[in-house]
Amino acid sequence: MKWRRKPATMIGGAAVVATIACLAPLGGVALAAESSPSPQALASHSVAQSQQVALHRLSDGLASTSAQAGRWIENGQLMVAVVNDPEAARVRKEGATPKLVKRTMTDLQLLLAKVDKAARQERGTGLQSWGIDPVTNKVVVRARASFQQRGAYGAIRGLGDGVQVVTVTTNLQQQSGEVNPGDPWWPGSESNCSVGFPATDAQGGKHFVTAGHCTNDANQAAYGQSGQANKLGTSNVGGTHSINAREGDMGVVDVTEAGWTISPAVNTWGQPAVTVTGSADAIVGDAVCHSGNTAPNWECGTVTAVNQSIDYGSVVIDGLSTTNACSEGGDSGGAWVRGDKAVGLHSGGNSSCVANDPGNSVFQPVNEALAKWNLTLLVGDGGPGDPTDTQAPTVPGNLRSTGTTSDSASLAWDASTDNTGVTGYDVYNGATLATTVTGTTATVSGLSADTSYSFTVVAKDAAGNKSKASAAVTARTQPGGGDPGGRTFSNGTDYPIRDYQTAVSAIRSTATGPANSPIKVTVEGNHTCLEDLNISLVSPSGRWYYLQRYGGTSCHPLPASKTYSVTSTENAAGTWTLRIGDNGPGDTGTLTNWSITL
Repeated sequence: MKWRRKPATMIGGAAVVATIACLAPLGGVALAAESSPSPQALASHSVAQSQQVALHRLSDGLASTSAQAGRWIENGQLMVAVVNDPEAARVRKEGATPKLVKRTMTDLQLLLAKVDKAARQERGTGLQSWGIDPVTNKVVVRARASFQQRGAYGAIRGLGDGVQVVTVTTNLQQQSGEVNPGDPWWPGSESNCSVGFPATDAQGGKHFVTAGHCTNDANQAAYGQSGQANKLGTSNVGGTHSINAREGDMGVVDVTEAGWTISPAVNTWGQPAVTVTGSADAIVGDAVCHSGNTAPNWECGTVTAVNQSIDYGSVVIDGLSTTNACSEGGDSGGAWVRGDKAVGLHSGGNSSCVANDPGNSVFQPVNEALAKWNLTLLVGDGGPGDPTDTQAPTVPGNLRSTGTTSDSASLAWDASTDNTGVTGYDVYNGATLATTVTGTTATVSGLSADTSYSFTVVAKDAAGNKSKASAAVTARTQPGGGDPGGRTFSNGTDYPIRDYQTAVSAIRSTATGPANSPIKVTVEGNHTCLEDLNISLVSPSGRWYYLQRYGGTSCHPLPASKTYSVTSTENAAGTWTLRIGDNGPGDTGTLTNWSITL
């Protein structure tokens, strides 16, 4: 059964975003870096990714022996559990860090078999997950307090100190043009899921792998838009391409309709796309991110456990990985990546952000799905599926200016097309690259007041092919910005608010010193259901402030003008970003203007 995003009687939980790790709100504030990262943050992230690649290369070259009991990443080191000194010396010589433990992997597996037998007799009675934890050298069982009243609790505790029972307070549940990893798709008339990773078969047929609980109906039409619009293909063809059982949570959608292509470029929802270059298996401690259809869409965190048995209540699934990243309903099937490597398909989670919960989000290892149906992952080097791609995208059309401020210009254009898929657009200010985006809009900031600028746009695909430049458009910035005191700034560009999408509008403040507290934010526009909206303000430092949270069982219109107050200790200068995410179907609107008084 597919987990539905918004039943008529359900009040949706608030979403909290993170890019490097999921940080829960504190005092009404959430930390994130989903707005444009600073050069320092990008450099730090690049170093971390390089370090992680090196650690995995070390792990791949380190032979496993019966004297080892698992490995993980901790504080920038590859840690290996070992049971004797000779093995510790060998591991240390290879460049890893040994940790002496008393249980071999065989000991842990024997304990796990006993735990598994007891746990499966108590399905749906408070158990959340169970599996081997190499860090503690134990089998860890996670369960709600109510599980302590069950007979299996005593049996599991009786297995000795090799088994640890951890009490949790949440339940895990399975969440429910161009096909990109993380894009939304709709199984028939049901609630949306998310695209995992595009792949090809031996005959060159196009597919994507996703969650099995999204593809449980045989030969079901798959759509790229809600309301059974824009059919892209068929899921679970023949009834043999979906599993939602002990073996795993994975399925296949065949992309067969004319005009639909597949792409290895992961949709990062406003940040530069991540182009998948291969697949890998995750280990504990890995930094990973996932892309999914539900705001705030791009979530990151750390792998907290692998090869876990997860009890979703209606089904127990083995071999899943858990993370501390956030997720929401509708993310199911979406893409999990470790750097530029595909690692998993989103399976489920708490459907909210829970502070420091190591089982917040769950994914199915992607390599199992590819091997199950003999599929080849589509990667970004022009490899599998299209090894000789030399065709450039078409030229972006109808480039136009949609608004200016005293130091920025907003642009929009018509999408390019490509034989394998457009992965992004380079926006040029004259001959200088100003920004790179994945969508068909961009705002170029840091401009001078009362000055004319000429912009062009170039489309590019995953193989590195680039289109010719678009026709140039000239935009002139406004004479000045803000009120006479220089503390109020606004953006009057219209942004549509569409179902399951996020409108993003930026304002660059030139005010100096600390911002006033409270900050005043005025939002102007229209929308038929205020309860569908998450409205957030992102500061120049990357801190998130939630102005309006999604949730409710009835709809009221967004007022034509609504003012919010935000307590903060931010500096005033820099780019402030308003984000309006529409989390419900059938209601649309427009952001016509917003202002911030600092």
